[in-house]
Amino acid sequence: MLIIKSPTNDPYFNIASEEYILENFSEDVFMLYINSPSIIVGKFQNTLAQLNIDYINQHQIKVVRRLTGGGAVFHDLGNINFSFLCHKDENDEAGFEKYTEPIVKYLQKLGVDAQLKGRNDLVIGDKKISGNAKLTTSKKVLQHGTLLYSSKMSELSQALKSDPLKFKDKAVKSIRSRVTNISDHLSNPLSCIEFEEGLIKYITFSNLTTTGYTFTDADIQNIKKLADDKYSTWDWNFGASPEYNFDKTLKTKGGIIEVRLIVQNGIITEFKLNGDFFTKFPVERLIFAFKGCRHELQAVKEVINNIKVEAYLVNISGDDLLEAFF
Repeated sequence: MLIIKSPTNDPYFNIASEEYILENFSEDVFMLYINSPSIIVGKFQNTLAQLNIDYINQHQIKVVRRLTGGGAVFHDLGNINFSFLCHKDENDEAGFEKYTEPIVKYLQKLGVDAQLKGRNDLVIGDKKISGNAKLTTSKKVLQHGTLLYSSKMSELSQALKSDPLKFKDKAVKSIRSRVTNISDHLSNPLSCIEFEEGLIKYITFSNLTTTGYTFTDADIQNIKKLADDKYSTWDWNFGASPEYNFDKTLKTKGGIIEVRLIVQNGIITEFKLNGDFFTKFPVERLIFAFKGCRHELQAVKEVINNIKVEAYLVNISGDDLLEAFF
């Protein structure tokens, strides 16, 4: 088994590296990486429905869709991520025990009473410290998880605080859990890096066939290309969301407006504008301008700037309408 420690905190690169390893490495791999603040959403989720989009934009938090299912998770520099990318055997379809077991044993070695609970969570008591997700192909398995070590809990809570009333879809929903940091349960304090290095040593000594591996220049170039072409794109991170309905009501100076959308592959296919507002001209042209537009801040803002909302709606600004779209 190769042991890889990522050379970067870039979430686009790190999530892309998992696909690259899965497709290109013949050896089994254990990889660790730490991401800068980011939201990592499950493959089958409606991205916007998992986020506090205003908070995300304000704090420039990156959003990345991963290959595996499950719910959205918050990453920051106090969160360690581990991945097992291995050849598949008959036990890999059953559950998450095989690849969470060494993590649990390492934590217990540090005096932390961690255990696998439910389908895919590691907990201390009744509080979650790790969520895990899995992808199996015909020959390989990717199982990865988070380890909340010294994460900023207030930011985690704010970033994932979405409004469930805005969205109606069949996408997988994230389940909010009570969480805790591992560092709060250690009798002997360790820095995040010391904890990470200790985990590498534990995996190394637990497996006599492990070998350290550093990404080559060619590896890095190929992973960056995959990150640029896929994992940093709007089409993958937002456009790949399942079809959903969006509904938001906003009180403005000119009255109440209700924006109702049907969005397919991230594109607005239907738009209805309801409310008790007054108009200067019929709003059909305004409504038509948004069909085919991405349900994305800059794209909607561009349409609003071009259409001049104030020419159609009395005492309702472009900023008002923009707010009603998110």
